[in-house]
Amino acid sequence: MLIQIDNVLAPQELDTIRAGLVGADFSDGAATAGPRAKRVKRNLQLPTDSTASVELGAIVSQALKRSVMFNSATLPQRISVPMFNRYETGMEYGQHLDDAFMGKEVRMRSDIACTLFLTDPAIYDGGELVIQDLYGFHTVKLPAGNLIVYPANSVHRVNGVTRGTRTSVIFWVQSMVRDSERRRLLFDLELAIRRLMVASPENPEIGSFNGCYNNLLRMWAET
Repeated sequence: MLIQIDNVLAPQELDTIRAGLVGADFSDGAATAGPRAKRVKRNLQLPTDSTASVELGAIVSQALKRSVMFNSATLPQRISVPMFNRYETGMEYGQHLDDAFMGKEVRMRSDIACTLFLTDPAIYDGGELVIQDLYGFHTVKLPAGNLIVYPANSVHRVNGVTRGTRTSVIFWVQSMVRDSERRRLLFDLELAIRRLMVASPENPEIGSFNGCYNNLLRMWAET
């Protein structure tokens, strides 16, 4: 499932991250790619152990913790360290598939891939994230501060940037519910419960629906 989550970063957080990336020491992004992806990856990446990456990544992590929509959609068990990347004019990331496991010292399964956009789409051309699934190709280019989450087993690419610079944060989630279809059902059910609570807060069926949600979670979740 592809889910867009708006305004994950507050304007002040976005400004802080952008300012912190000015003058940051980006390096060749191919260094962290797998053997196959390395051949098609042409971008820049901020080393995850750099001071800027650690400090700015903490802002992203806090924003994710408070995002109700993100937590409902992903049911996170583990979240990888946020990685800041940059595509300058002429850079792209060809068609590829993410590795099944991320990390070296602490390994995690990559169930869900996430891209958090940091650059306003009006100031660069190209750079669209293109995700392929059973229903075809989906082109994603979101406003700064917005997030797209999608199954990590999806073939995807980043189109070449033809003007300006595209900056984003990428990370992966190991979900408590591994199967994407089950996650989708749980997400849809939770959204329906929330809508019912707003439209009819005294409706006695809310408790029944909430019970169904939690029982499904017990059946499917891994902790």
